[in-house]
Amino acid sequence: MKGNPEERALKMAEYIAESGATVRRCAQIFGVSKSTVHKDLRTRLRPQNPALYFAVQCVLEKNKAERHLRGGAATKAKYRK
Repeated sequence: MKGNPEERALKMAEYIAESGATVRRCAQIFGVSKSTVHKDLRTRLRPQNPALYFAVQCVLEKNKAERHLRGGAATKAKYRK
């Protein structure tokens, strides 16, 4: 999903706002890097759609606050095998 960065930013933002997905998952779905997702959601989205920007920022902050829990669960599952 390369192409128009502004259009891509809107589509990624809608996906994250609806699903609550992580940046890694969004990057996999749209076929771009994590840094591209961050660039699109942190800088390109704000002038286009401020309301959606703030909704996405809430999801990103929630995911950031929970990442240590996901990492611990992944490690636990790894050693249970």
